[in-house]
Amino acid sequence: MTTMLGIDLTGRRVLVVGGGPVAARRVQGLVADGARVLVVAPALCEPLRDAHRWGQVEWRAREVHEADLDDAWLVHTATGDRSTDDQVAAWAAERRVFCVHAGRAAAGTARTPATTSLGDVLVGVVSTGAPDPARTLVVRDALAEHVRDVVADHLREGRVDVRGRRPRDAGRVVLVGGGPGDVGLLTLAGRRALAEADVVVTDRLGPVAVLDELAPDVEIIDVGKTPGHHPVPQHEIGRILVEQAQRGRVVVRLKGGDPFVYGRGGEEVLACREAGVPVTVIPGVSSALAAPAAAGIPLTHRGTVGALHVMNGHDGWSPAALVGLRDASCTVVVLMGVAALGDLAAEALASGVAPTTPVALVERATTPTQRVTRTTLERLEADALAADVRAPAVLVLGAVAAPDLLEPVNAHRAPDLTDPTMAW
Repeated sequence: MTTMLGIDLTGRRVLVVGGGPVAARRVQGLVADGARVLVVAPALCEPLRDAHRWGQVEWRAREVHEADLDDAWLVHTATGDRSTDDQVAAWAAERRVFCVHAGRAAAGTARTPATTSLGDVLVGVVSTGAPDPARTLVVRDALAEHVRDVVADHLREGRVDVRGRRPRDAGRVVLVGGGPGDVGLLTLAGRRALAEADVVVTDRLGPVAVLDELAPDVEIIDVGKTPGHHPVPQHEIGRILVEQAQRGRVVVRLKGGDPFVYGRGGEEVLACREAGVPVTVIPGVSSALAAPAAAGIPLTHRGTVGALHVMNGHDGWSPAALVGLRDASCTVVVLMGVAALGDLAAEALASGVAPTTPVALVERATTPTQRVTRTTLERLEADALAADVRAPAVLVLGAVAAPDLLEPVNAHRAPDLTDPTMAW
């Protein structure tokens, strides 16, 4: 039989034996839990090397010794070598220290549950008989989904929140990054926030279709902007958020992309704090990252470019962006740049950026009407005009925007019928 406990590892020594990917995953969770992690292994995989370099873990670069278990509260062994892991588990049993055996769970005295977080509640599932990781994952996911639905129903009905308080006792504001447009890219945390909302203050961009899922009594306030037309100025948006929260309401500010990436989220947080209104931020998938990915454009690519620069097209070129394009040392992503395409192209060319620099324009990324226009810097304005490119669109400049970057070598070359080495 297995008993599931919640264990506080904060500041306590945990020994992890092994330096591979399995050990790295265990270490990541242990570090997040505040444990003092000692890793014993002759070599480390890249994530563990980074954790050691950043001072998150101690590393002994050798094979494990029994004395390594000294002062350990918990042991994880994940060397991939059965005899070594069995030996570590035996040492732990002799010392009455609980041990997780990654390669043979039944041989250990502890098991890692499949977990999910629901607010400040950690839900875990662990098998009590023979280890069955596939089934525990399925049960965990089903349980988490059920609990979220129950909590959402209670919140909609005005009963209690996830901490047992009535949700209307004190107003608050939650800035939710909705992502680039596809509702599927809205995070689970964002959906939970929307389930708690009394009022949603929304933009015209982002996953607006999710508004159809809200309870009928949720008030929706549209403060969306269009290019050159801002019917609700930013200071008024801040006033709306504060006023609604001061009425004791849970206010969700649903924003496209990420609130802190050209989303003026910082200004809205400041407005709330100045008024003494509690405010939190739920990150979102920024269109600066999502639009290129949806178009099949890697923003970094080994052997091509390893740096990224994101800028606002309204402000024009930054010196750093122009240097990066001239040197072909970075990818540049331009948000809100459709209205300034002509000026941006002209200034870049005048600054010495190669006319043949690849460019991609991604319109309405991740939505059913997404469209990608490929061109070069010298033809950017003309091709965008011919294609009638309209906002919202993300501009990607640099070698990664080349249309054949991810094509297999010689994938489209016609066979040479005269080649005597070809077998037909």
